[in-house]
Amino acid sequence: MAKAGFLRRQALLPGVLAALVAIGLHQMGQGMWIYLKADLAQFLLQRAWTKTRNGETRVHPWPWADTWPVARLLAPKHGVSHIVLAGANGRTLAFGPAYVSGSALPGRTGTTVLTGHRDTHFRFLSRLGLGDELLLEDAGLRSFRYRVDDIQIVDSRMGQVLDHPDEATLVLVTCYPFDAITSGGAVRYVVIATADS
Repeated sequence: MAKAGFLRRQALLPGVLAALVAIGLHQMGQGMWIYLKADLAQFLLQRAWTKTRNGETRVHPWPWADTWPVARLLAPKHGVSHIVLAGANGRTLAFGPAYVSGSALPGRTGTTVLTGHRDTHFRFLSRLGLGDELLLEDAGLRSFRYRVDDIQIVDSRMGQVLDHPDEATLVLVTCYPFDAITSGGAVRYVVIATADS
């Protein structure tokens, strides 16, 4: 009787192992999807950005998109070039960094605020240092140069990003810590860069 039970368990073992492997592969695929989606989106966004720079307005990168390119952010020292999208909401942030409407337009006096996910497009913020150069290009083919002069870790429940109404300032915001297992907490990593004169 014990031998029959052992043989039944042995017969089930390959099926159980196959199921565990299938579940593991599915979980890995789900985890990789966000990175694949982010990379594919940057390709489609680059095409839309090219059309935008050629004079078209509100160019949707794919037919059902509810966003469009408004700028391009570069961090030359770190090899970063990202298309910045209109509207800082969850759907937009899945595809790239986003411009916070109501903040100053790139290159204008005031504070321009961009936000992005800590584990995809704004992961590079963890490598930025004081004095690093950032470039922000607008659709009008103008490029604005900024230098990082402050990095802060703030609790988003306790305040807001300080406005700099008398100078052109670029503020990049992402969730923190960068290696958090769960997403969404209240702590933010804030990089503040002022226009290079």
